[in-house]
This record gives sequence, structure tokens and C-alpha cells, in this order.
Amino acid sequence: MNILGLIGYPLSHSFSPSYFAQKFKILGITDWQYHLFPIEQIEFLRNILKETQHLRGLNVTIPYKKKVLDYCTSLSKEAETIGAVNFLRLKDKEIIGYNTDWIGFIKSIENWYQPSLKKVLVLGNGGSSKAIIYSLKISGIPYDVVSRNKVKYNTSLEYKDLNEDIFSSYDLIINCTPLGTTNHEEKLLPLPYHSIKSYQYFYDLVYNPSITEMMTLFENANAKTKNGLEMLQIQADETWILAQNEYLQ
Repeated sequence: MNILGLIGYPLSHSFSPSYFAQKFKILGITDWQYHLFPIEQIEFLRNILKETQHLRGLNVTIPYKKKVLDYCTSLSKEAETIGAVNFLRLKDKEIIGYNTDWIGFIKSIENWYQPSLKKVLVLGNGGSSKAIIYSLKISGIPYDVVSRNKVKYNTSLEYKDLNEDIFSSYDLIINCTPLGTTNHEEKLLPLPYHSIKSYQYFYDLVYNPSITEMMTLFENANAKTKNGLEMLQIQADETWILAQNEYLQ
């Protein structure tokens, strides 16, 4: 039996076990299983690697996409450039870090985002935002990143800087934070929601719930919204390809 899994915390909202179970069923695969490994500290990863037999790969989610770098023996070119990992490919004593989030993002907006101003605002500065920024860079789309402290997190803006004129200058706004997800539904980022324009697009990387409170506020202003489910599915498919290829080599 071959094991794939997911590390992060919390994981109660994760779609990964059901998604991979359905994938295995459709493909007629009986020798792979998908497990959740909710760990409150990244140091517990060592126990998972040591104690889990036949572990072939681990997906990585919040809050460990950057912290897991210290556990990799090598990185893919994209993961090294991005500075964050969302998949660990395991074979023998090698732990190779990959990032497929950027692929999921690019493919998921191809038939949705029709830019008018071609200016993007990235909300948050964690591991997920680094993959989004990489995608925007290689696509040649100008962007700004906002955080709670621009000096501490080396971003161009703080949330308090977002007045109506600045906020309305962005045609695509991307939430790369966990706010809005299950167990955090009631929390909102400090955005000038009264300044939302109908020409704006709001992409929420959160996928559970399928419609977040922030999405609802944008929809109420006739802006276009999209959640992160398709991105998650695409990046998951990419990690499955990596896991299989390594196992078959």
C-alpha cells in the first residue's frame, strides 16, 4: 500500500481525502490511500516521516508552506524561486519540495479573469501569496501586496493605506489569507468594502465554505467572484502526477 497525505493545521475543512478517494475509485486504483496529518507544530513532521510506512508524498497547506523548506533535501526550480512548498515528494531518503499552487492559479483564471485595468492586489504575504505573486510575475501582470505591517512583512501596502481611490484602482483582488474559511467564517480583512466596483474581480483562495463572507460583499456590489476550489483541484492533480512518476521510476 502506498500512502499520500496532507500536513497542516487545522485540517477539518480539507477536501483532499474525499477528492483523492474519488480519483482512486475512478482510476480503479486500490493500492493507494490518502491520510490527513494535522500537526500543531512543524517539528512533528519528523515523526510522520519516521513512523508512516510506504509514505510517497505529502501535500502541504497552511501554516507550513514556508516552514517546510527546512525539511527538504532539494527543491524544484519553481519552489526555490517562490520560496514556498505545497508538495513533498518522498523516495528513499530524499525529500523534494515542489510548488504546484502557481499552476493551479494560472489555469483556474484563464477562462474567468478578463482584465480591464490589469492591476492586481494580493491580500496577505504567506506561502500561498508567494505562489500567486510568482504566477503574476511570469504573466507580466502588475501587482501590489498588502499586509498588516509593510515594514515587518516587506510589502508595498498596509491595509490602512487602502482608501477608496487606491482600492478601486485594482481590477483583480486575491485573498491569500485563511480568513473566511471554516472556523474563521466570521472574520473579515479590513478592506474598504464600500468602495467595491462592479468591474472588479475577487478571487478567494478559500474553498470551504464555497461562498465566503468577503465573496458575498463583492457579489453584492455586482463584482465577479471565484473561490479556490478549482485551483486546489488542479494543483492536487499536479501533485498526484509527481507522486506517481516518482513511484514508478
